[in-house]
Amino acid sequence: MDDNKLYNALLKSQDEQRRLLDRDRGEAKPEDNFRKERPYAGSDRKRPNWTRVETNQGEHAPTVYDSSVSLALIGNPNPWSREQLRERKIIYSGMPDKEVMDAYRELRIQLRNRAGEGNFTVMFTSLGNSPGSLLTAFNLAVSFGLDSHSSALLVDCDPYNKDLQGLVSTPMESGVTDFVGDRSLTIKSIIYPSGVDRVSVIPAGTQASSAVELFSAVRMRELITELKARYPDRCIVLNAPPFRENTEARILERFADQIVFGVPFGEVTGEIIADSVDALGSDKFSGLIFQE
Repeated sequence: MDDNKLYNALLKSQDEQRRLLDRDRGEAKPEDNFRKERPYAGSDRKRPNWTRVETNQGEHAPTVYDSSVSLALIGNPNPWSREQLRERKIIYSGMPDKEVMDAYRELRIQLRNRAGEGNFTVMFTSLGNSPGSLLTAFNLAVSFGLDSHSSALLVDCDPYNKDLQGLVSTPMESGVTDFVGDRSLTIKSIIYPSGVDRVSVIPAGTQASSAVELFSAVRMRELITELKARYPDRCIVLNAPPFRENTEARILERFADQIVFGVPFGEVTGEIIADSVDALGSDKFSGLIFQE
């Protein structure tokens, strides 16, 4: 047998052995001759539970929570201009009276340090009858809104003062007392944009004559609990009627984590301040704001 015949016989023998082997294992597929890639780590995990959200700022996939991005989406359809803020004596970043701005910044820092992590509720109530108390409470809320990593909600619980509409750029209707007295109202229906970024407001409502009973109701407690649970970066400011003149303030203190007294210039003595702090009888007292 010459070399060519020997070579062809060897090839035929190898082909025959391969066919027999394939018959025993089953028919081989062409792709079996290629190495299969190992799946990448985590490929068998469940898909993430978030969905893509369309916003006016493009698409944002929720990776690491960024409070400044989320809070920037809070609606403010009628923002006040700097001139309008100045006319209403509302604080704003870059205002000419730096001492006033710094005073509110310091107050914000002290309250936040005392509160620790998470959101909290601070009640502001005046020890006098100064008409500027609501403005002080509003500016306290604005001081938190000026921080891009937090927001504020002013809940006006003084149904005897109607000055809030002059500080807010959006017409308001129903408020706290209406919500508590009417279970058909939703929380969304009583929250309004203020005209200041990251600051929302809830007016006191129209039912002033029954405010004491309404503030004592279970639905009032449910309202405050829900407001605190909605946003982890929100500071809630409760504006209460004057502490020494009304029962409402003593009822509302139960909903506050901290309490700040307003001291109108020339109206309150040191003895009145000391007596009021003693009457409060609570470790919630956080300090005083002296009002001009």
